Amino acid sequence: MLELTMAAVSAAEAGATAGMLMADAPSEPGALLRVGRDRSLCRLSTPDDWLFVSRVHLEFSCAQDGTWQLTWLRGSLPEPSSEVRLTIGEYVHPVAYGGSVALPRGGSGEVVIHDRTAPRSVNVGFYHEV
Repeated sequence: MLELTMAAVSAAEAGATAGMLMADAPSEPGALLRVGRDRSLCRLSTPDDWLFVSRVHLEFSCAQDGTWQLTWLRGSLPEPSSEVRLTIGEYVHPVAYGGSVALPRGGSGEVVIHDRTAPRSVNVGFYHEV
């Protein structure tokens, strides 16, 4: 099972955990969890006016072997208005626009979507329970 927690944080709310959202999915082939502004497509949704996040921004997908992958889906713009970073332990890895990264089996970490124009971020913690 993959468990996600999400917090949308602006400069005024730094450090606050109120409004945290949670979602999970079994580690079964084809399982998906999405993060973005479109509530009809995403299990975890950001504020509608946070345009640095695409309608469907991140997708967590389960492979045939039960491992999970993170994909930063390309939006309608050629250049994104955000940056995405994956943190696992001490290591911080930038995620390429349109790129995918395998998540550690049985591991945990955080994916952060940073607004390039304002002090705002979407923080998505993950835990892969095996």
